[in-house]
Amino acid sequence: MKSTASLLVLALLVPSSLSAVAAVPLPPAGPPPFPNSVGGAVPAPKPPVAPSPKTPVPPPPGLAVAKGGKFGLPVVNLTDRQKADFTAGKAEFLNIETVEGGLGPIFNDVSCVACHFEGGAGGASRTFVTRFGRVTNGVFDPLVELGGPLLQRRAIAPAFLEVVPREANVVVHRMTTPLFGAGFMEAIADETISAYASVPKPDGIKGRVALVTDPVSNTVRVGRFGWKSQHATLDAFAADAYLNEMGVTSRYFPHENAPNGNINLLAKADGVLDPEDALAPGEQKSDLNLAADYMRLLAPIPKLPPTANTMRGEIVFSQVGCAVCHVPSLKTGFSPVAALANQAANLYSDLLLHDMGRLGDGIAQPPAKANEMRTAPLWGLRLRSLYLHDGRASTLDLAILAHDGEAKVVRDRYSKMPLADRQALVVFLNSL
Repeated sequence: MKSTASLLVLALLVPSSLSAVAAVPLPPAGPPPFPNSVGGAVPAPKPPVAPSPKTPVPPPPGLAVAKGGKFGLPVVNLTDRQKADFTAGKAEFLNIETVEGGLGPIFNDVSCVACHFEGGAGGASRTFVTRFGRVTNGVFDPLVELGGPLLQRRAIAPAFLEVVPREANVVVHRMTTPLFGAGFMEAIADETISAYASVPKPDGIKGRVALVTDPVSNTVRVGRFGWKSQHATLDAFAADAYLNEMGVTSRYFPHENAPNGNINLLAKADGVLDPEDALAPGEQKSDLNLAADYMRLLAPIPKLPPTANTMRGEIVFSQVGCAVCHVPSLKTGFSPVAALANQAANLYSDLLLHDMGRLGDGIAQPPAKANEMRTAPLWGLRLRSLYLHDGRASTLDLAILAHDGEAKVVRDRYSKMPLADRQALVVFLNSL
């Protein structure tokens, strides 16, 4: 039987509960120790890729930004059955995996909430994962045979710990994404996302649909979850996290990750029969499906009440061109959850892949190319403390100025705007 824990209990128990993985070192929490690197040794940190403005944007007077808070409430108008699914899903989201239950042999953390917690269970965090690969003559190799492209930073015993292989010349960090409102994102029809991709856009902005094979339905769908839009459904997103973040196999991803690709080590380390997250007799859902239910039924973060400054900033947001990619609202289509169907999803994203130039992370992750990233949804932005995929920006001003590729015209337009307009835009973003 798996145990469940509240956020407080989890915070208190996680260190001692890992006695079975003693001597496994953990990197300190916080921003990544190095930025993207291509072509050899990892360099020292560099300044933002885009030029800084001549006049930096100071914090607007009187701006109160909520970095904490207790969100994580269910979507409104759920049925009693769906409320029960939400409760059961949250218990699984908080659950601490054990070695006996399938944790490892290599993993990044022991529960979903260990990485998704800012503002409540399901939020973003300063937790980073490391990805690596090798670029040769412009072609990206994920170094799968050496354990790539994801480094699992922990193991059930020191002998199984992974390292970034010497062959890697691309090493990057990615920050945990928030999950509030994920069910609305899932309920947006593929056709809606595809239709916007075909709309002509100004300033050299294009954007393309991420087509993926969903392992749950085994059909080609439009991706929307993850920094590279690599998943189309929350069940697939959860199954991927169970395998790659916690080392728990499932019917969707039944094969364990071998430590740095070493099959002989895996044979010694893996003592639990795969798939570890299996359907119980007579059941239609396993643990990962319960976690997906929680994400699906998790309410988005509501915007703060409008003020004169936020309304002005919203106008600037549109005028400068941010809204071309960070589309304020997309309408959901059919959903088996009636509360999610035919609703306005105010996510501030087109869910498309864009060429981000130097802001791309250099990791080719199908369907995305090395410099392509999904337009990050902005709802709930005020709960975050670092920005961009690798947390390189400590302020929203720096985050905007780091944009590149298809966004460079908009970035340059923003950098030349009057200070008051830039301040108003930041105030607006901090109201989301």
